[in-house]
Amino acid sequence: MSSTKFTIQKLFASKTSYSLRFILGFLFTIVIAALGTGLANLPITNRIGAMLCAILIAVLYRNILGYPEGLRPGIQFSAQKVLRFAIILYGFRLNINMILQQGIPLLLRDTLTIVIAISTTLLISKGLKGEKQLSLLLGIGTGVCGAAAIAAVAPIIKANEEDTAIGAGIIALVGTLFTLAYTLLYPYLHLTPIQYGIWSGVSLHEIAHVAAAAGPVGSDALAEALLAKLGRVFLLIPISLILTLWVRHNSKGNSETTQTASFPWFLIGFILTSLIGSYLPIPTRVLDSLTTLSSFLLVAAMVGLGLNVHLASLRSRALRPLVAMLIASVLVSIVSYFTLVL
Repeated sequence: MSSTKFTIQKLFASKTSYSLRFILGFLFTIVIAALGTGLANLPITNRIGAMLCAILIAVLYRNILGYPEGLRPGIQFSAQKVLRFAIILYGFRLNINMILQQGIPLLLRDTLTIVIAISTTLLISKGLKGEKQLSLLLGIGTGVCGAAAIAAVAPIIKANEEDTAIGAGIIALVGTLFTLAYTLLYPYLHLTPIQYGIWSGVSLHEIAHVAAAAGPVGSDALAEALLAKLGRVFLLIPISLILTLWVRHNSKGNSETTQTASFPWFLIGFILTSLIGSYLPIPTRVLDSLTTLSSFLLVAAMVGLGLNVHLASLRSRALRPLVAMLIASVLVSIVSYFTLVL
């Protein structure tokens, strides 16, 4: 019996076994991401999007069947390496030239959104005694570009995988609710299509939410909305650099923390892909394919993160930051609306 146990342990410790577990674990996240994407195309679940569908599947799997330990190497690869690669590819969405030529006034509005979102979320969460790190992730996700922003800054502030997954899931859910609310409110807001597009792009959470809200109003509204939203994506670069300096400053005097406060090198890749997509003559079909791949890989990475979420901890850890983030989102919507109509 003992010799059999030893043989099994030796097998799982072997290089071949590790490679197999790595491949199967990575494929596991890809399959759930594909399921989430498929669900997002169905009549009812298409309202919540692929990312939230996939995260919910992962969370349910984790809490019903347990974490698939045998597949951990591949799952961790998705949650860490694939996540960073998806952020690098995400840079192809950003047209720096368009923003610099046409979007300077919008950048000022975007900056106001980010300041309100982060400061309000942190202040209210502090008053409610919510968790600071999760609140910071939600504030940045609300202010910048949703789950992509959370995924980008999480390694910088050393957020754990559960907080990152919870933050991404909350952003996806709340952003969907706000998108539906914007669509219902539009006929009563007395905004021109261009004003509504700017309002959507400046205040909604994800690029998908912006497109879903502004698209039905017309091409002019959609164009302004996406330009305003891309300005917020552009601001992810200075925010990430500021956070890096902030982490390093707070790490002074603690040698162990200082060693882990490294520069987010994947941000360089994000900048490079932004420059390539903005200034090199790449066919539109290729750019569309790259952004689609980025979205899918980000969903797969979120599956890896979602497998770390314990439902029992959601109420105690996420409720207060969620309340703070909801208030911040409402405030962003109100302030950005009145800057357009006054």
